[in-house]
Amino acid sequence: MEDVFLIGIYSSKFGKFADISYRDWVREAYQGVLADADMENGDLIDFTYFGNCSMNMVGQSNIRGQSCFIPLVQEGLFPERVPIINVEGACATGSMAFHSAWKDILSGQSNLTLALGVEKLFFPDDPVGMLKIFEVGMDQITPQETINVYKEAGDIIGQPFENSPNRSFFMDTYSMQARHHMHKYGTTQRQIAFGAAKNHNFGAQNPKAQYRFEQTVDQVLEDRMVNYPLTRAMCAPVGDGAAAALLCSEDLLNDLPSKVRDRAVRVKASTFTGGKYRSFDEPSLSRIAADKAYKIASIEPDDIDVAEIHDATSFCEIYQMEMLGFCPIGKGGPFIESGHTTLEGKIPVNTSGGLVSKGHPVGATGLSMIYELATQLRNEAGERQVKDAEFAMQENGGGVIGFEEAVCSVVILQKY
Repeated sequence: MEDVFLIGIYSSKFGKFADISYRDWVREAYQGVLADADMENGDLIDFTYFGNCSMNMVGQSNIRGQSCFIPLVQEGLFPERVPIINVEGACATGSMAFHSAWKDILSGQSNLTLALGVEKLFFPDDPVGMLKIFEVGMDQITPQETINVYKEAGDIIGQPFENSPNRSFFMDTYSMQARHHMHKYGTTQRQIAFGAAKNHNFGAQNPKAQYRFEQTVDQVLEDRMVNYPLTRAMCAPVGDGAAAALLCSEDLLNDLPSKVRDRAVRVKASTFTGGKYRSFDEPSLSRIAADKAYKIASIEPDDIDVAEIHDATSFCEIYQMEMLGFCPIGKGGPFIESGHTTLEGKIPVNTSGGLVSKGHPVGATGLSMIYELATQLRNEAGERQVKDAEFAMQENGGGVIGFEEAVCSVVILQKY
């Protein structure tokens, strides 16, 4: 397999920015990633993959990327005639753009590709529309099929599944998944809170994070209840932002200045899996994606030095520790409570602050996770730096099919 290299990576600060437009975000991410790769322009870019989920909110349901890049082309900042392919995979949209750009280099068809994800989820004048952005991440053709799965899970644990129109359907599904895990394995709400507090404390050290304040475990537990066992501090916030990555071939890398080569990151593996209506006892699609990634990269879970995990809620971090092979199934709660995912632990997780603190602008999230991992491998993470990090892993899920996500990305990066 040919090597693919990450030579440019950028993430905006995440947050609620009602006055910043989609085009503003794209301009910032595009110019930011060029600057990171020490490129004056994008003339060498062969292909672009553009990720977004919410532009229908402003009436742009199709040609989203092409529309956003119009001013950049007109100003001579983005090369003419470069094709842009629009991708969408719910919360894994940014990772889908990254994976597509990676495959173009891997196939030999391109030498330099751009992946860019942008999202606006904060529409203060349309709170109903904000919720609908998330609802379409589940099956809308036969939605009752999904609801029936969660009702069945509720029957098993003796706690009925409840869905409220005043909160995201995803928070209700995550709540039931957490309660099912608690029922089966003895996972506690405090263990979930431990992961949330750890991530908020990481986020306080990250200038890109939406929430930059520390939290104790007790403060997490005392926050407003969303849907038991999930308090507000355990749930990713609504926010806006953008992120981008430039990927290149080894041939192109060798022609670039040494200061670019010295900061390059090797993409050891990028895998995707698809969701299904699985049984409650069957491992999730992230286990399949991780196993594929380990095989491609020829490494084991113990080789990973730092990870960014899709914690749309803090329960997800517990579950994904099990699915990614960092601890036995059912032991994710004690694993996190024991401090294994802290900066000094066995496998530091979500040093960015995770989705619950860094933020979760859906189309940009996957790429922002890559940004944090590249920052770690470049030894540029400051006070949240993981010592001697060589291998890094990203897990990013999107949408829902039954008791799991609809799609899942796992990426393994290596210090070059």
